[in-house]
Amino acid sequence: MKLKTLLLFCFIASSFSVFAQEKQDEEAPKTEKTRKVKKAKKAKEEENTFAIPDSVGVQKNYSTRIQRLIADPLTPSKAAFYSAIVPGLGQAFIGKGWKVPIVYAAIGASLYYYDVNNKEMNKYRTAYKRRLNGFFDDEFLETDIPITTEQLLLGMDFHKNYRDIAIILAAAAYMLNILDANVSAHLLQFNVNDDLSVTPNFIFDTEQTGIRVALKF
Repeated sequence: MKLKTLLLFCFIASSFSVFAQEKQDEEAPKTEKTRKVKKAKKAKEEENTFAIPDSVGVQKNYSTRIQRLIADPLTPSKAAFYSAIVPGLGQAFIGKGWKVPIVYAAIGASLYYYDVNNKEMNKYRTAYKRRLNGFFDDEFLETDIPITTEQLLLGMDFHKNYRDIAIILAAAAYMLNILDANVSAHLLQFNVNDDLSVTPNFIFDTEQTGIRVALKF
């Protein structure tokens, strides 16, 4: 009786083993197929991700007018031209209006000192000419320490030099105004997002092995 029970148990165990083996053999192709589908899907996603880099995305919310300026390749030339006609107009054109007071402060201060030194130079020159003609009634003789004729020449040269420096600075401020408008327009069209990184991607695959470097802007 015990022998029959043992044989029956062995028969049932072997039946379950055979059934499980057959079921595993049936599921093996399905598992392999599923693995291949997942692998193909992942490869496709990586390919799509690599084909569309982040640098083409617009990271900032610009107004419609600024977006048109970014898309227009003539924007830098227009900005430079406008600033050449009216200083600061190019900066206002590309939406950098906060630079306009700086432009006029630089040019205005240079022209102011040009005017001051030019007037002082003319005073010294007029007094010098009058003394050469025998008139000693100029304002420089009424000071606590009267200025001699030779000192009038020194004063005239002093103010003339500073007048020339002031006009050079005014011209430089005007040129920088044009250059700034052009460069700012170029930078407006150039992606300078702070989110800049280099991400190495190592691919370990039996069919393909390589290194992908993605520049994220």
